[in-house]
Amino acid sequence: MDRAKLSRDPMCIISIMRSRIVTLTTDFGLKDPYVAEMKAVILNVCPHAVIVDITHEIEKFNIRMGAYMLASAAPYFPASTIHVAVVDPGVGTKRRSIVIQTKQGFFVGPDNGLLVLAAEKQGIVSAHEITNSRFMLPKVSFTFHGRDIFAPAAAHLLNGAKPEELGPEIRDVTHPEFAKVTEKNGAFIGEVLHVDGFGNIITNISEKELSHASEKATLDVDLLGRKLKLPLCQAYGEARLQEPLALIGSHGFLEIAINQGSAAHKFKVKAGDKIAVCPHKGT
Repeated sequence: MDRAKLSRDPMCIISIMRSRIVTLTTDFGLKDPYVAEMKAVILNVCPHAVIVDITHEIEKFNIRMGAYMLASAAPYFPASTIHVAVVDPGVGTKRRSIVIQTKQGFFVGPDNGLLVLAAEKQGIVSAHEITNSRFMLPKVSFTFHGRDIFAPAAAHLLNGAKPEELGPEIRDVTHPEFAKVTEKNGAFIGEVLHVDGFGNIITNISEKELSHASEKATLDVDLLGRKLKLPLCQAYGEARLQEPLALIGSHGFLEIAINQGSAAHKFKVKAGDKIAVCPHKGT
C-alpha cells in the first residue's frame, strides 16, 4: 500500500479526519485557561486530533443545560466522533468518570446525567467507568478531571483504545430526572429542558411521544397550572403574530412558542418547570 499516495487522496484525508474528531462542551467559559489546557492534553496524546468546540458557555453547574446542548449538537457529527462534556459540580467526589459507547460514537465525562440525553438518542451500546491510570495524566487533581481524566481518555480513544481498556463495564449509568417523561391518562408529563434566546420553551417531550398526534392536532397543555389549548404547528409562522403555538423543534423536542414573541416571558416559565401535554381528544 502506497501511504504517500493515500495521504494525498481527498477521500482518505476525510476518512482520517472523521476518525479523529473530538468535541468539547463545558461551563468553563473562555476567560480562564481551562479549555486550552484540555486541548493541550488531547494534542499531546493525539497530535492529529480535530477539536471542535460545541460551547463553553453553559451556565455554571447547569447539568440540564449542558445535556440539552450536547444532545442537540452531537447527532450532526460524523460517526466515531468522541464528545467530551464537563459540567461537573461533583468533581473530586465519589461520582464516577465514564465513557459511553453508542451506535454513532463515544461520550466521555462525569456520571451525573450530563451525557445520557445525547447518548440515548444515538443508542447506547455499553458504558465503562474510567479507572485505568494508563489513560489519565500522571497526576490527577481533585478539581480538574476535564484535563486530567476526560481529555486524555478521549485522546486515547482517538488513537484506537477500546472502552473496555479504560475500565470495567457498568450498567447503572445515572439517568437524570430531566431526561424522564412519564405517561398518565393519555398525557405526557415532562419538564422544560431549556429556554432559548428567542424565549421558546423547549421541553423534554420528544417527537416520538407525540408520533400518534394528527398533523393538525390541538394539544392540551398544563404549564404551571395554566391550561392552554395550542395548535400543533410545523412552523412558527403558522400562528398569527404574537399568538402561542406548539411545534416539534429542529432538535426533535416539543416547543411552546409565540410567533415573534417570547413564550417564556409570557407564561413566566424557566428550565426545570413541569409540563403535561395531551393531544386534544376532540381532534
